[in-house]
Amino acid sequence: MSVKLGPNRYGKAETRLVRVVRDGPVHHIQDLNVSTSLSGDMEAVHLTGDNAAVLPTDSQKNTVYAFATQHGVGQIEEFALLLARHFVESQPTIHHARVEIDEYAWNRGGPHSFVRDGGEVRTCVVHHDRDGRTTVVSGLKDLVLLNTTGSEFHGYIVDPYTTLRPATDRILATAVAAQWRHARDTDAYGKSYEQVRSCLLEAFADTHSLSLQQTLYAMGERALTTCGEICEVRLAMPNKHHFLVDLSPFGLDNDNEVYYAADRPYGLIEGGVLREDAPDAGFAWE
Repeated sequence: MSVKLGPNRYGKAETRLVRVVRDGPVHHIQDLNVSTSLSGDMEAVHLTGDNAAVLPTDSQKNTVYAFATQHGVGQIEEFALLLARHFVESQPTIHHARVEIDEYAWNRGGPHSFVRDGGEVRTCVVHHDRDGRTTVVSGLKDLVLLNTTGSEFHGYIVDPYTTLRPATDRILATAVAAQWRHARDTDAYGKSYEQVRSCLLEAFADTHSLSLQQTLYAMGERALTTCGEICEVRLAMPNKHHFLVDLSPFGLDNDNEVYYAADRPYGLIEGGVLREDAPDAGFAWE
């Protein structure tokens, strides 16, 4: 039997970076989690332990800190592009770089005082290779949404193990993880982020939902038809079930008022929406 090396990559995961910009008495803060991953001529290190082609993960971490000092951070997509291009263009053995960044928001409490925002996390993933192909994917995660009505679920398959009752009025709640691929370069990632986020929120609120799948598609469709610079949206939406509590044993009515919020198990709905003429991404998004 013969074996061979398969696809591989390595890097430094979750480098924590907090950058403070002091503008006189008023300070500004950016809080990032940066993960780098590189691939290329890595056969020797796997087969014989020869490290000549390997840029240490510690060097990748230090590059993140050095570039934050030398170039600033700005929009996370721009910072990820800067890092990815540097790794590929500075090291002949590195053919592909993947940089993923999560950004945690802070709300201002004073000129130099901040309160951690409990809302969603902004994300991006950038791929760049030696052939000059680049993919920029922006996104968010942990965006918790809930509609108290306007959601139904019925007409589904009923088999011997089905106990779920049809619902014509239910709570619909989820924690959205969304990613959207840019069809072209832009210098307005922040504006694009706010626009897509607004589309997701508006479509979730506006859609009378017969299924979470329908809502997912409506959210992706709204983003694509509104934001011309993106060409594909992928969403993962857990169904955060809310079950009406049976209060009849206590002689009480429960007219869609008191619910039990279950954390697990949960339905997980995932899907993508893309333009028919969307260019090939060139890379897997992961």
